[in-house]
Amino acid sequence: MSDTPQLAEWIIEGVSDALIYADREGRIVRWNEASSRLFGFTAAEALGQSLDIIIPEHLREAHWRGFDAAIARGATRLNGRPTLTRGLRKDGARLYVEMTFALVKDPSGAVMGSVAMARDVTERTEKERAARRAAEGAGPRQAG
Repeated sequence: MSDTPQLAEWIIEGVSDALIYADREGRIVRWNEASSRLFGFTAAEALGQSLDIIIPEHLREAHWRGFDAAIARGATRLNGRPTLTRGLRKDGARLYVEMTFALVKDPSGAVMGSVAMARDVTERTEKERAARRAAEGAGPRQAG
């Protein structure tokens, strides 16, 4: 099968990770089915909205500072490395998400927007934190 725009669309919809593309202003332009499963918003609800709909309020200022800096610089700070952060579902529930970010550039190199891939790591993160707490609480016992 030749490489066609339709093939790209099938790939985007077929991946199990959420794929979100936002323009330079942070408005959602692309939202795949996995994004709907992860965050609870349908594509119709998410498209055209600010990324704020999936960012907990206490993280928004830092997010926009980093987003704007990456757009202006033409490079992300993480260079494609995944980062653990919090996400916000439509129902208000918070989750831990592992995300990777990349800038999307046109053929001349001008930044058009940002794409993020995200997956829910809430269960794994909570288990790891519980194990650390248990290990910290199980230090050497003192003779009484």
